[in-house]
Order: sequence, then C-alpha cells, then structure tokens
Amino acid sequence: MAYEYIELHPDGPPLYRQLTDSLKTAMETGRLRRGERMPSIRKFSEDLGVSRTTVEAAYQQLCVEGYLKSEPKRGYFVLSGEQPGNAAPRRAPAVSAPLAGRFRYNLGTDCADAENDDLRIWRRHVRDVLNRREIIVSYGDHQGEPALREALAAYAGRARGIAAGAEEIVVGAGSQPLLYLLCGLAGRRRAAIGEHGFAQAEQVFRDCGIEVVPLPYDENGIDPEALRRSGADLAYVSPSASVEGGSAMPTSRRFELLRWAQETGGILIEDDYNGELRYRAHPIPAMQGMAGGDRVAYLGSFSKLLLPSVRIGYMVPPPSLLPLYRERARNYNQTASKIEQLALAAYISSGQMERRLRRLRKLYAAKSQLMKKSLASVFPGRRFTLEETALYFRTRVAPEEAEALCRRAADEGVRVRTRESRDGVFAALSFSGIPAEDIPGAIEALGRAWNEKG
Repeated sequence: MAYEYIELHPDGPPLYRQLTDSLKTAMETGRLRRGERMPSIRKFSEDLGVSRTTVEAAYQQLCVEGYLKSEPKRGYFVLSGEQPGNAAPRRAPAVSAPLAGRFRYNLGTDCADAENDDLRIWRRHVRDVLNRREIIVSYGDHQGEPALREALAAYAGRARGIAAGAEEIVVGAGSQPLLYLLCGLAGRRRAAIGEHGFAQAEQVFRDCGIEVVPLPYDENGIDPEALRRSGADLAYVSPSASVEGGSAMPTSRRFELLRWAQETGGILIEDDYNGELRYRAHPIPAMQGMAGGDRVAYLGSFSKLLLPSVRIGYMVPPPSLLPLYRERARNYNQTASKIEQLALAAYISSGQMERRLRRLRKLYAAKSQLMKKSLASVFPGRRFTLEETALYFRTRVAPEEAEALCRRAADEGVRVRTRESRDGVFAALSFSGIPAEDIPGAIEALGRAWNEKG
C-alpha cells in the first residue's frame, strides 16, 4: 500500500490527529475503499516512522467515528468509502503549511506585522489589569465590559461613523460567535450572501437552520435585483472589502441595499472587517451609520488592527432586536476575556488604537505597492487582485493544482495559503506578516517554485 496521501508534520498538531485526518480524507475521496484491509499497527508504525501508540490511537478514533471496523484476529477494515451516514462531503480546507516558523518567507493571511505590533504598550495595559485583583476575580459583564463598550462607542463613531451608544454594543470573542448570537435573535429563514461565499458565515447560518442563497456580483458588489428576487430576509455583506472593480462597495450601491432592507423588513449584516484600515483612499463610513442604525447589524473586530491572537469583536444589533437581546442577555455567557477587554478599553481610550491605525495605513500602503511591483515583475502573465482590507493579493489557481503549488512554494521556503470559494480556488499572498524588506525575495522564490519568470 502506498502512503502518499498521508501528511505528517512534526511541528503540527498531535501526530495521531494528523494521521486520523489523512486517513479520513483518503476514505472520503476513494483512495481507501470499502472492505480494504488496513496495515497492522506494527507495520504501519514502522512504515510511517511513528510510534505504535500513534497508529493505535488513530485506528481507535476511526473505529469510534465509523470509518473503520476492528475484527478480532483479522485486523482493521475500511467500513465505507463515503462519509458515515451518507453525509455531504466535507468542504476542502485551505491548503497551507502547518506553521509559519518553518519557512523563510511567510505569505500566510493569519499573521500581523511583528515589527509593528505595539507589544510593549499592549503588555503594559494587560499588566495594569492583572494588578487590579478586585476586577479579575469576578465574572465579566454578559454584554461586554462597560469600559470597553464606552471606548468602542467613541472609537467606532469617529473611525467608522457608527451610530450607537455603549448600551447598544455587544462584545464577544470575534465575529463568528457574535453572528451565532445574532442569528438566534433574528429568527430568520433565508440568508443571501455573495457568490464568492464566506465559509465561516455560511457555517453559522446552516448551524442555525438558515438557508443560504448565493447571489451574483457585478462591479459594485451584490446585485440588488437578485437580492429582491431571492426571497432572503437576511443579507450578509462586506461593503468595505474589495468588489469586482477592486475597490470598496460604492455609496450608491450601499443605499440600494439599505432600500431593500427598509422595503422588505430584511436585515443587513454588515461585516466591517478592517473597514477603517483602507489605505489607498479614505474609508467610506459604515452602512450602519448611513442608516442611522436601522435595519443593519454591524460586526467589527481587531484581528489585523491589533493582534490576531486578541479575539475580541463587537456587534451593534439593529434597534428592533435590542429588547429581545436584553431580555435574554443573562442567559448568554460572555465569550471574550475580561482581562483583554479591559486592556483593550485602556488601549483605545488612551488614543493608542488611532495612532496605530495611522501607522498601519502608511505601512500597508507601502507594503502593498512593493508586493504589486514584485508580482508584476516575476509574474507578468498572471492576474493578481488586491484585497485591500484583507491585506493580500489573490490569484486564481486550478483546483487540482492547489496542493502542489503550496508544496512547491514550501520547497522554496515560502508559506502560501489557498482558499476555496464557489467560483473556484485562489492563492492568497498576504503582506501583513512579512517584513517589507523580505517581500521581493519571497516573490522571487515563489516564481522559482511556480516555474514562472519575468
């Protein structure tokens, strides 16, 4: 039996989990077929160079999940070449190397610039909170710490034009947990989302029993007429992200979507991921402020503004849902760390967030131009699109080549991620975490890996 379908990385998750996942994928894709006998624990451990305990743990987990069956004195056999219970095939995850530290150049989308992360200042604020014993020994506020909500109301009003007071803001551990909360409050049945899709949001909708309807884009974003015809009562939009024309959703299209919400009673979910971080032009104010807060649920976060590891987001529900939220609030546990909330409140109130924002706009403007120039030089025949607030360039790749392209990049010391959307697979080349001086070398190495030269 050949084992080329098995991926084990010493620096990744526990080996038995990696082995379990590799074998699941092999069964689901037909590489391992129903009734096929698996190698013995001893032989498999020797062939793979791992301990018998690792193989035994993987086999046991697969038996529990219904992928394998154990027959006494005969061994382990593949129970099915399909997922147990005839479930739909798992969506292919992003293909990426497990850890950035293994590579000379990190073009992954999950890192921030290590030279500009204000760690010293952030540590000071965290330390100040930890020294306040009377605060850290108690549970936090269900809605979010009042000090943070006050700071957010002032900051979001200045930076994004948000129309909300502290009592209208809900804090949580990132956008996805807040979206779950919102869906539970909204009680809606059908959510429209752009045809490119957003896997994390779609998963929340499906978990909450909400049908997902993909809508076509034009050069200005989601097509309003298609939205009207869809019968959706929720619409998930990211107006600050790049649309087909390469810029943010124009104001005229935003007003069209707001008219849909007013006329149909629908709710717009505005994911304003890094909306204040635009650096090629002045940021357009959030739709929530344009609507005076009505019919719009606003989601904001700080993953690229501060640190990806600080999992704090905030939501401003539409006024129609606030009474229901307040009625249920004490039944919702706060998901964000009270310590980090209070540290962030101090960081914002002291003006550090806005000073950092100004520095980051200059930094990312320079880095995006440098990467654009390097890409044009090394890949003259390939199209790259800047996703400004997401801080990466995207380029289409053939689905069957995605994994090979990541591996070839890794062989040249470059960490690259690919992502899947409804209209295909693309490579995301991020400049957020890589030092500016390393960008030309990273793109040159990528050119060698992908056999494309300028």
